[in-house]
Amino acid sequence: MSGQASASQKWAITLLLFFFMMINFADKAIIGLAGVPIMSDLQLTPEQFGLVGSSFFFLFSVSAVVTGFIVDRVQSRLALLVMGLIWALVQFPMVGKVGIELLIASRIILGAAEGPAYPIALHAAYKWFPEDKRAMPGALIAQGSSLGVIFCIPVLNWIIVTYSWHYAFGALGVAGLLWTVAWFFIGKEGTVGDVVSTATSPAPAPFKRPYKALILNQTNLASWALYFGAYFSLALGLAWFTPFLVQGLGFDQSMAGKLTALPFIVSAVIIMVGSFFAQRAMQRGASSRRALGVFPSLMACAGGVVFICSTLVFDTTLRIVLMVTGATLPTIVYTLVPVILAEITPSAQRGAILGLAGAVGTSAGIFAPSIMGWVLGHAATPLDGFNLGYQICGAVTIAGGLIGLIFLQPERQRAQLAAI
Repeated sequence: MSGQASASQKWAITLLLFFFMMINFADKAIIGLAGVPIMSDLQLTPEQFGLVGSSFFFLFSVSAVVTGFIVDRVQSRLALLVMGLIWALVQFPMVGKVGIELLIASRIILGAAEGPAYPIALHAAYKWFPEDKRAMPGALIAQGSSLGVIFCIPVLNWIIVTYSWHYAFGALGVAGLLWTVAWFFIGKEGTVGDVVSTATSPAPAPFKRPYKALILNQTNLASWALYFGAYFSLALGLAWFTPFLVQGLGFDQSMAGKLTALPFIVSAVIIMVGSFFAQRAMQRGASSRRALGVFPSLMACAGGVVFICSTLVFDTTLRIVLMVTGATLPTIVYTLVPVILAEITPSAQRGAILGLAGAVGTSAGIFAPSIMGWVLGHAATPLDGFNLGYQICGAVTIAGGLIGLIFLQPERQRAQLAAI
């Protein structure tokens, strides 16, 4: 690809995938944002609401794996189109009267359709860029996650406060339909394979390699642990951060909704700045291990430590600052880990490997909301329960960071796989 038209087209696709992830994360965030009104209207216990939060992830990981293998045989453009349509349609039943059964069922279906979203969006984008220029497009797509919440939360919270949480779900359905129409007319399939424009190491051969070797190597397995640890924090925040602000710290729904956007504002900065410097380091000859492995692993460890420290302070402002910092430092993992996996995986198998990594990492969402719900249900006070839940989260994130720090070895893994 060359010329202005090609450059415009690949960035237009990237921009659409950015909006795709905006809607994706707004869909995730709505359950936590409306958590207190939902619990009040449906008379849910903390354990029941934790189950609702976790239900989104019941088929999330399985779907990511299955779809990852499918897009190695079917155009990612078509997969994204079907996913967007399902996202939209599943929201509309929430506009009417619902019970916990329908709420859980809709979240399970939505989770199944959204599970493959990020890896498939990256897979689609990587078809337009050579591998040493993938960090920034990947960061822009990941920013859709952050900015989707930043821009959508005030609107959704206004709908919740002014009208009802039911209509907030309906608004997301309309947004999903609009994106699906735009993708139908504009979305195209890229043609870039395993191409390196300036990297010094050779690209992997285009033929396939045994999946056992691709899956069971230490870099791939370490990436799962690192992703899991980072996503544990994200899943917990999506389901419980707004209820924590209301029930734990005493904010009203309106103010809590505004504060809910804070972690996503900070993570947007961390992802863009971190990805920029990682890509620059790679282009200047830094090793993949240092730029893409050590860096995000250290960020995850630091985030977990700060997260635990946030539970030991009593000043409300300082606590929120520490919680936001701890929750956002590991977010660089979502951008850089896929770049490592794309580096060691042939393009013909990349969709499956990215889908599998995303599936294992995001499976943290099955556990985090339910664990917090169980802890809250057995705590003396809501604040005591939240403190213990967040300490568990910090420990999980630190463990993932340490595993990544020790075992992520992309250059060594690439050479071993190339020899097969």
